[in-house]
Amino acid sequence: IIAMFAGKLVARPLSRGVRFLSEFQRVGVVGLGSMGHGIAQQAALQGLDVVAVDVAPAAVDKGLAAINKSVQKLMTKKAAKTGMSEADVEAEVKATLGRIQGSSELSALRDCDLVVEAIVENMETKHKLFSELDGVCDAKTVFASNTSSLPIGEIAVSTKREDQFVGLHFFNPVQLMKLVEVVRTDKTRGEVFDATFAFAKRLGKHPIACKDTPGFVVNRLLVPYMAQALAMLGREDASMEDIDAGMQLGAGHPMGPITLADYVGLDVCLFILEGWKDKYPDEPAFFIPDVLRRKVQEGKLGRKTGEGFYKWSGDKKQ
Repeated sequence: IIAMFAGKLVARPLSRGVRFLSEFQRVGVVGLGSMGHGIAQQAALQGLDVVAVDVAPAAVDKGLAAINKSVQKLMTKKAAKTGMSEADVEAEVKATLGRIQGSSELSALRDCDLVVEAIVENMETKHKLFSELDGVCDAKTVFASNTSSLPIGEIAVSTKREDQFVGLHFFNPVQLMKLVEVVRTDKTRGEVFDATFAFAKRLGKHPIACKDTPGFVVNRLLVPYMAQALAMLGREDASMEDIDAGMQLGAGHPMGPITLADYVGLDVCLFILEGWKDKYPDEPAFFIPDVLRRKVQEGKLGRKTGEGFYKWSGDKKQ
């Protein structure tokens, strides 16, 4: 049963004698790219104090500027729907941004109840970060990774708080996508998982619970699905246009699997599949289509480079 607490803080003891707050009030985010700044923004919009950290002041400024722009856009839309005055919009924007403290120092995260990592998908880099955070943050601080494909338990071993470590996988763009996967390892304590699940709900999201399995729920289904579509294309079973149309019109998907692979990034798809294939060589769902590898070798990575299987102009397929 998910423990939900409204309006008050409840302290529970952890195995190491740590007093743990069941409702997070001060949240840290490390990495202010598209995912990180979206998470920071969403937390601030819900009235939480946020510490937003990146490696350099310029990166922090860029992330905060992206949040400013996004919040302005959201509030303008809200005003159009609700009749808010311009002054009220500006006041709400100011209040939201005022809850976010930017920093390029990990020490700024010391007093956070929860720290969410949203950096590059590299195990060694994540280990280094969490090892440093473990020495900086208060004993009560819960750690979460926004990884979409790396095992949460393997990230957590870089810390001395594996029982206070969870996966918290948001989807891009964070401001619009409702789903959050909340992932527990074999060592995650129940109250830590419950509090993190409640945190995702407080952000206005629809959290789902998952064990620490490859790709969690969504990517475990989605990535092999895209791989199968690309294998069909490689065998010339059907054209890419017909494969995409088949899944759009026959299965009700908003976009076909090959368009989706282009949109996600072919290099990202390859990275995930290579990692899974290396770690789980006997799993037949984890294979790498030749056509995918060739596109990546050619530097045609999809939407981000203007060409993958399709040609793109910005976010639109040509």
